[in-house]
Amino acid sequence: MFVASVPAAHPYVGAVVDPRAVTLLPDPVPRCVSQPGQWWPPRLLEPDYLRHRVAGLDLLHVHFGFDTNTPTDLAEVAEILDARRVPLIVTVHDLDNPHFTAQSAHAERLGVLLAAASAVVTLTDGAAAEIERRWGRRATVLPHPHVLPVDAIGAARAARTRPVVAIHAKSLRANVDPWPLLDRLADQHGTDWRLRLDLDDQVLDAPRADEARPERLDRYRRAGVDVRVHRPFSDDELTDYLTDVDVLVLPYRHGSHSGWVEACHDAGVQAVVPDCGYFHEQHPLPVFGYGTDRFDADGFIDAVSAAVQSARDASTAVDEHRRAHRVEQRRRVRAATLALYRCALGDSVGEAHEMSA
Repeated sequence: MFVASVPAAHPYVGAVVDPRAVTLLPDPVPRCVSQPGQWWPPRLLEPDYLRHRVAGLDLLHVHFGFDTNTPTDLAEVAEILDARRVPLIVTVHDLDNPHFTAQSAHAERLGVLLAAASAVVTLTDGAAAEIERRWGRRATVLPHPHVLPVDAIGAARAARTRPVVAIHAKSLRANVDPWPLLDRLADQHGTDWRLRLDLDDQVLDAPRADEARPERLDRYRRAGVDVRVHRPFSDDELTDYLTDVDVLVLPYRHGSHSGWVEACHDAGVQAVVPDCGYFHEQHPLPVFGYGTDRFDADGFIDAVSAAVQSARDASTAVDEHRRAHRVEQRRRVRAATLALYRCALGDSVGEAHEMSA
């Protein structure tokens, strides 16, 4: 079968689609290309573009990237697909869009897609319950497969007497707020752990660049924080980074799911996650109170302390069980995704079933 995915060239999509049974069509080149391999904004969600190409695909699967498409455009896309009997599958990664503060426009777009979808997928039970409550759609729950390469999953880790507690603030997108967390940790760290902050150098040109001004970063350095500003990690650099840290705090004020949680699980890094969204349902993790207008500072230190202790207690040897489990999980998710596609196309091979991690 020929499947168009929005996007196609993304690690998650490659993980859940079985290339032996599905031909994944390449991402169309956007109107304005700023970098090699760019897929956004997706042309397949432009009605005029899709209308002339819908005959060449069996199914359209939307994951994310529909931020620039109006609800009217998305409704027209759904009409074009329906007229040609091409099923629409929607995987809800983000009930809250991490790139925006206001969520009403994202919710409206998502509502249009969910109303038209032949099938809905999400990553956790909590997200599925919210989807049913808000939009009346039942979602198949398929866990996020592994992010790191197979040979990096469960790899041997260095034993450190002072574990490294890290926060990666990326380029300070809308849902990222590392500063209250850093301030609280900077007051606490010392003999128990070392503290590291990473920022993508893109932050220097981002709307919130003033928050990463040199005097602020220098203040953290004087407090003993290992501050690093660098280009965004490549896949190999991300794997290396996760061998250099022991605990990773996700500094999210809002959101739903995170590939970083999965990467940490693969690498044996102890993730500490906020209680907003469903990060804690991806894997059992230390949780702290953090939202758009709240921060449980004492609970945060308790969560980090628990993660540091877990890092100390964890084996540093190769974890073959973790590796085997993640490989088998990906196989199951691919099988369920294929069954979902076949059901949407009216194939009698079988129905996708709900899975749990």
